Formats: sequence, structure tokens, C-alpha cells
Amino acid sequence: MDKLAMIKRAEELVGTIEDLPTIPVVATQVLLLLDKPDVRIEDVADLMLTDQVMTARVMKMVNSPVFKPGHEITSLRRALVYLGLKHIRELALATSLIDAFDSDSGNFEINAFWEHSFGVGMVSKIIAEKIGYADIEKAYIGGIIHDLGVVFLSQYQREEFQAILDSIKDKPIKLVDAEIERLGTTHCEIGLCMARKWNFPEVYCELISYHHTPTEATIDPVLCAIVNLSDLFCSVRELNYGGKEWVSFNLSEEEGWKILRKEAPNLANLDVERFCYELDDAIPDVKELVSSIFNSQEQAGD
Repeated sequence: MDKLAMIKRAEELVGTIEDLPTIPVVATQVLLLLDKPDVRIEDVADLMLTDQVMTARVMKMVNSPVFKPGHEITSLRRALVYLGLKHIRELALATSLIDAFDSDSGNFEINAFWEHSFGVGMVSKIIAEKIGYADIEKAYIGGIIHDLGVVFLSQYQREEFQAILDSIKDKPIKLVDAEIERLGTTHCEIGLCMARKWNFPEVYCELISYHHTPTEATIDPVLCAIVNLSDLFCSVRELNYGGKEWVSFNLSEEEGWKILRKEAPNLANLDVERFCYELDDAIPDVKELVSSIFNSQEQAGD
């Protein structure tokens, strides 16, 4: 089906929702503040501390295995210095998405959604490191936000999405194919429309739109390939929305793998089985991180 037609259909579906979540006010203010050329970390910290939920989540994330600080960071200001201004923006974006979609009113538990999302983020970071990708944290955040359209369908097209999930259960049918058949669009285009509404950077908009078809990406196909393979890996492991979608893949035949092989020829010597064990080791860390993010409202001190 024509991509533009699917985007138009997605715009129609997103446009019918009057109470579509917005990025929380403090997160928006943080992103605007970070756009100022003379921004000071102290000012960002003061603003973030007005939202204790965001602060607690940022602290959880910065102390997680993802960022691997040498010792526990207990001060928000120290956390922001450790991260640097660029990564503060990315974490503000990630935590704001958690706040936008934090209920279990959809077709699966919200924790299962975030376990998959953070899992793809974690695996994306590992793959990015392996191939020498220039911006590892961009791969991490890209993994977290790639399935934005799925949570929209789960919460706002619940009956239709349940019918889609039922139609593919235990069948070798891809979710995106079933979505096209029933909705005339997919979670990729819906996520793109939402990302544009929220003024996401264009590279993330492209990633959300093409994470299943990385060869169609033009801004950063390598990033799309990284997230594409991470998504496939998590979908055949424990981070798979509770097994609601059938997924099977042969790494050597995947579009994303071919893109990465071209980018990093050294992958030809990669011990794939050993690498998969390495990725498996990240799964418990992801589950612990998601659990701590949702179950803790700790306050971060100065």
C-alpha cells in the first residue's frame, strides 16, 4: 500500500482523538530551555526538580545499567553534569512519553509495553556500540520510542486492535500486515503522526516510520537498521508484549543486517550465537529498570 496513503489514514485516526496525550508541561519547558544557546545546567535542574516524578525517573535511568555510572549518583545536578546537555534532552523526551501513556487501559499491560520499548532501547545501544555508531544514546532513545503507534492503537482503537491481535495469534502473519488489512495503515505511520504533533526531531520521526523497513530511510538508515534488528530480537525473547505477535527471522536475510554489514564490515566475523547470549544478559536489567521506574516515586535531592 502507498506510504502517503497510509500516512493520510493515520492522520485521520489520530485526528479523531480529542484527548490525545500531550508532553507534560515541565518536559516541554525543559526541551525549550535546552534550545537556548546559553542554557545552564543549574537552570535545567531547578526546572526539573519542580516535577518530582520526572526527576525520580531520570535518576532511575541514569543509575541504570544503560548509563553505567561508576558509582550511584544521588544528586540531580550531578546526574545532569554526568549526562551532558544533549542526553538530558533525550531523557526528558523518554520520561515525558512514560507520563503520557501510563495507564493499563489498552490491550496489554503498560509495563509489558515499556519492557519491550526499553528492551529495544538497551539492545539498540549494545548493537550501536558493536558497530561503532557515532551516537549511542540516540540509538537507545530511538529504541524506546519506536513503537509509539502501538500504544496509541492499544488505548484509542482498542476493539479494532484486539481484533488484529486475535487475527494473528499463533499465525505466521506480521502485525503490520494485519494492521494494513484492517485499518489501512500501521502503527508506524500512526507513531509518525504523533511524533510530528509533538515536534520530535526529524531523525526520530523517520525512525518511528521506517523501523520495519530500514532500507526506505534516507536521514539515518543505520539507526533504523539498529532499531529494526533490536525490535526483532526482543520480539523473539522475553520482551515481546507477552507473545501477542508471531515473529521469526533469519539474521542474514534481514534488511537491517545487510545495512549494518555494509556500515561495519567487521560484523562478518561476529559470533552471532555468543552475541545473542550477550543480549540475553540485558533482559533482567531491562525488567528491573522498568519496574523501578513505575514503582518508585523517590525524590531526588540536590
